[in-house]
Amino acid sequence: MTFDLILLGFGNVARRFVTLVHERRRALARDHGFDVRVVSVITRRHGAIHDIDGLNARALAASVAGGGTLGVAGAAPIAELRKALAAGRRAAREGRLVVIETTTLDVERGEPATTHVRTALAAGAHVVTANKGPAAFAWKTLDRRAARAGRRFLFEGAVMDGVPVFALVRETLPAVTITGIRGVVNTTTNFILSAMEQGQAFEAALAEMQRAGIAEADPTLDVDGWDAAAKTAALANVLLGAGITARDVDRTGIRGITAERIRKALAAGARVKLVASAARTGEGVAASVRPVDLPERDLLAQLGPDENAIVLATDLLGEMAVVQRGSGLVQTAYALLADLTTIARGPHEGRRRPAPRSARRDRTRGRRDRR
Repeated sequence: MTFDLILLGFGNVARRFVTLVHERRRALARDHGFDVRVVSVITRRHGAIHDIDGLNARALAASVAGGGTLGVAGAAPIAELRKALAAGRRAAREGRLVVIETTTLDVERGEPATTHVRTALAAGAHVVTANKGPAAFAWKTLDRRAARAGRRFLFEGAVMDGVPVFALVRETLPAVTITGIRGVVNTTTNFILSAMEQGQAFEAALAEMQRAGIAEADPTLDVDGWDAAAKTAALANVLLGAGITARDVDRTGIRGITAERIRKALAAGARVKLVASAARTGEGVAASVRPVDLPERDLLAQLGPDENAIVLATDLLGEMAVVQRGSGLVQTAYALLADLTTIARGPHEGRRRPAPRSARRDRTRGRRDRR
């Protein structure tokens, strides 16, 4: 099988995905029975380009990385997406059309990524995304749409880069109920807090993350907890059936963390970490992101500056943890490739069962009014 790929967004992650697919092409054909060709690349800043017979995606990636453009800029990405979907009708009918969505997170509404996913599914395409927005804002609706269309909506790269969290639960934990989630899921804030333990100033540590390309020039999403809140909402929606958004997560970032608090925590045998959590309660699902003084014996307290982890509480297996030691473009690009491989195995294989009816009625305690 040859998948026709529509790349919606062509930043660092999508460009690394293109090269990764090329590097693993023989293994994918030999071990998983599929090949790929890129038929469309659509961007907001660099224009769009389409060719139903296939594009030289690596050459395009090199061009964009060097400041080049793909075509005449100005057309709305959603219009270009509809054009690409129309041209790919045959591939869609055959289950070979996949939209790889890597646009920027809008933490207020989860748009335009949610509309991109909805549009692609309606046209019969599978969707793979590294964007947290769709799962954090519209998981239930999009999952139902994908099921009705017989297509997959996958997003393993949305929370912990290439480390399988959603796939772990979906494909390897039958008859297990997830009752709670706890983790350190934002690399920038974990690095900053770790650096402050070594005496480095908050702003200096943040600047180091920005120079490394991990933190954005505007670090608000990271340091104010929005990135972690979106990831928490995605995890709670998919694994706990919560039906919440990032705005419903009780959120406190790390801007207010002082060197004095860091020193006091260390003196007490603890470390400050920005902890994301969600758990079932008698009133529904409670979700939060906040700095917590964790005792040194806690797994999350033992994480290094470039490490993340998620601890899953289960009804049958107790607690189990997934730790990521190091993250970057390769890991996130791999998540896209792993999801593509899941699609190659079949449109319904390994689908997670629906959440229990009681869980589907859950609402977050103390949720804020929707804006």
